[in-house]
Amino acid sequence: MNVSFKDSQTRENLMKAFAGESQARNRYTFAAKTAREQGLYAVGYVFEFTANQERAHAERFYQLLKDMAGQTIEICGGYPVDKQSTIVELLESAQHNEYEEADDIYLAFGNTAKDEGFFEVASAFFQIAEIEKVHGSRFGKLAKLLQNDTYFERNAEENGLWMCLNCGNIHSGKKVPEVCPVCRYEKGYFIPVRELLV
Repeated sequence: MNVSFKDSQTRENLMKAFAGESQARNRYTFAAKTAREQGLYAVGYVFEFTANQERAHAERFYQLLKDMAGQTIEICGGYPVDKQSTIVELLESAQHNEYEEADDIYLAFGNTAKDEGFFEVASAFFQIAEIEKVHGSRFGKLAKLLQNDTYFERNAEENGLWMCLNCGNIHSGKKVPEVCPVCRYEKGYFIPVRELLV
């Protein structure tokens, strides 16, 4: 069923997606600040580069709205207010939000766009849904590592692999050194490598 863009549900869904990506970017920027304040600089970096990816998604959705230039699109939408007490809570909330966006919202938006005949928009929703799933998985892995006290240390049977995000030094061992032996930055700049590979 082909409908005109200005009368479509897809037009509203694009604006909802633009708004959602924009507020997610801000939430992750706030979370990055909290992580840095708690000495988890690498976790802050993950929140920050994810925020930049959300900005890129918002920009893509905004570009797809170019035919509506000069007009206002009224939308009604709900957006989460996450718990902000601990980094683990922030990571778990981010995982939940990303999965919901990927599995429910963007798939539905993509199907609507496809049904209405807007195939480029449908493709954007489906592709970005896959990226949001990766974001959610990454946040979830970090939350588990912090909860299980295995972010900076491994059990006796296995070595861990960490990268210092300041200088790129790769450390293999049972635990992260208190200070990077190369750049002398504190251990909060290290991030577990194996668990975060997609």
